[in-house]
Amino acid sequence: MTRKEQLAGVRRILVKVGSAVLTGEDGLNLQVIEQLVSDVAALRERGCQVVLVSSGAIASGKHRMGIEGKLKSISQKQAAAAVGQGRLMRVYSNAFGKHGLFVGQVLLTMSDITDRKRFLNIRNTLFTLLEWGVITIINENDTVAVDEIKFGDNDHLAAMVANIVEAHLVINLTSTEGLYDRNPTDTRKAKLIPLVAEITPEIEAAATEDATPVGMGGMKSKVLAAKKVTASGIPYIIAPGRRAGVLQEILDGKETGTLFLPSAEHLNSRKYWIAFTLRSRGRLLIDDGAKEALVRDGKSLLPSGVTQVEGDFVLGDPVTCVDSAGNAIAKGLVNSGADEIRKIMGLKTAKIEQVLGYKDYDEVIHRDNLAVTVQPAGKPKA
Repeated sequence: MTRKEQLAGVRRILVKVGSAVLTGEDGLNLQVIEQLVSDVAALRERGCQVVLVSSGAIASGKHRMGIEGKLKSISQKQAAAAVGQGRLMRVYSNAFGKHGLFVGQVLLTMSDITDRKRFLNIRNTLFTLLEWGVITIINENDTVAVDEIKFGDNDHLAAMVANIVEAHLVINLTSTEGLYDRNPTDTRKAKLIPLVAEITPEIEAAATEDATPVGMGGMKSKVLAAKKVTASGIPYIIAPGRRAGVLQEILDGKETGTLFLPSAEHLNSRKYWIAFTLRSRGRLLIDDGAKEALVRDGKSLLPSGVTQVEGDFVLGDPVTCVDSAGNAIAKGLVNSGADEIRKIMGLKTAKIEQVLGYKDYDEVIHRDNLAVTVQPAGKPKA
């Protein structure tokens, strides 16, 4: 299948643009922003809906306050974001206004989407903005975010939002041409990888963690985000953000940047939320038979397959399932707390009531609440 055929049905696009693209020596690069806005407006003319995940607030605030070099504390970053976010939105509003388009601002923290009720409320708001034809501009709420509720970088935020809005395509605009087989700043022999059918350990190893002075995430972050996005059945493209008309090039099917193909079988929205949004509260070590049942057969996790319990978690908490080699293979919402599972691990379900004095569930994790995050050999990931 050609790239044009792969993207033929794309109508809802999430565009993530980083600080390295949007900023320059004088703070925000207004020429690049105007260019980006014109490109987004052209997509709208083609009948596409666009959601924008945009960095740039902290860099804009630093410039406005005349600060050079790195910020030294979280409070300084939060203060710079408070100064810069308003200017960033004003610049976007003015630029999109020239094309007759309205903008809306949504600022998020990780805690906003780990709570299922708030997740659904955010989803409803974003879909209403799409129905109204508003260009929604999303950023992390840097003024209040601390380590416990931070996404880490906007690559991760974009991956979460793609699931929320059910995007058909994610385009990550960067300061490079795409993913290379090695760091292009270290050698001229580096070659652009135009297509990634599967994100293998070799692909992950090719991505550097180096970030720009104004950015949070390097290429490693973008590849990890691609892994999450493609797991939900969405194609993902890393492309050069400062090239005029790059978004239209991509929609025209041109070989621009690096295209990561979506998984043939993918996680639904709720299982994606469990797998990639919720933070694990503990680990369950499982035997090979349980691994086979979960990964290949799509079964629930039973007490008999659990060999060890790590952590202190309660009913309903997200917990990671780990195989005998130490690999995380799934994440799910447990039907029992850690202390209860320790008492019944390795036992048949018929023994649960005898040991605990009651039995609410046969399963430690029901398959409806279990998201498998690895692909079985010879079979697409379910």
